[in-house]
Amino acid sequence: MQLQSYLASKPLYYDVIDYTRMPRVYAQLAPYLRIPKIIHVIGTNGKGTTGRFLASALHKRGFSVGHYTSPHILAFNERIWRDGANVSDAVLEAAHEKLQNLLDSLEGEKLSYFEYTTLLAMLVYEGCDYVVLEAGLGGEHDATAVFPKVLTLITPIDFDHESFLGSTIEEIAATKINAMEQHAIIAEQKYPKVYEIAHAIALKKGGKVFRIAELSDAKTNKKIEAIAQKLLLPAYLKANLELAAAALEFLGVAWEEGDFDNARLFGRMSKVAPNVYLDVGHNPLAAQSIAKELTGKKVILVYNTYKDKDYKKILAILRPVLWHVEIINVNEGRIVARKVLEEALRELAIPTKTFEGIVDKERDYLVFGSFSVAEQFLKNGYISE
Repeated sequence: MQLQSYLASKPLYYDVIDYTRMPRVYAQLAPYLRIPKIIHVIGTNGKGTTGRFLASALHKRGFSVGHYTSPHILAFNERIWRDGANVSDAVLEAAHEKLQNLLDSLEGEKLSYFEYTTLLAMLVYEGCDYVVLEAGLGGEHDATAVFPKVLTLITPIDFDHESFLGSTIEEIAATKINAMEQHAIIAEQKYPKVYEIAHAIALKKGGKVFRIAELSDAKTNKKIEAIAQKLLLPAYLKANLELAAAALEFLGVAWEEGDFDNARLFGRMSKVAPNVYLDVGHNPLAAQSIAKELTGKKVILVYNTYKDKDYKKILAILRPVLWHVEIINVNEGRIVARKVLEEALRELAIPTKTFEGIVDKERDYLVFGSFSVAEQFLKNGYISE
């Protein structure tokens, strides 16, 4: 069975996850895998852009580099990037065939979509010098956590996926940060408790957690400022750039401003038309970053959301920067019921209508809510090529 058909047979989401399965399968496969140096990226927001900044710069410095990110917007290949480009279908099929031959058929069938994809990526990345490996929804129990790591990067941690990660920020932070092995670099955090938890876990593991300021100086900060201006980075993307640069300093890799010229990851405040921005964010922390970036401006929000997201809080955060909300139809089982979303918008006194396209050329639009919203918007031709 070809890769896409095989993956289509696996559900994308699970109510219950067997956390013992991936470590067990990896232990069986480890003798047959050649694992590069892995930089593990964990956190709530900013994992994808931090990883792409770092991977792109390492590639520009002459290293062979893989970047594993998820989910994808339009094509599965977006998840598995190597040496400057998403890998081809042919490369994926070859890795799929090899993985099928390595796996016991029963274990292969039991692997989740994400678990199988993670192992597939590691076969694609054989021969790389570095792999920047983005965690999925968690940390210590994530499929990506089984591999040995040379460094862990901790992006901002906030509430998200509480049913899997914990109901308090302390529980969520501990679940994520327990994935570190020895050394980690931590981004600026909203909750001071996160720093305390990170340092306690590092102490227990005989390692150290570095703040970004410990790995940067005035010269580094000047270069980052120049890159941010050149690439027109919003403040939150600049923060992700700072974390990636700190990782380069930790690894002892000299870098220049030009190493980041093509490093922006699509779907993160990406300008897809003269008056249209698209962002795949889907939680309150992402909303806060966008609201801060749009201070003093207003946009029409093209929106929909999964029913398990804190959409009332997200919309309340965004309300000061909105003209109104236009609900885009997304045909997916996890999407909140239309009447429920409309009721939340009424409670917040946010004017609402159905999205019918980019019809107001005088106002800016923001497409936001999830990867599925971005996919629906892009696939249905709401903007010209």
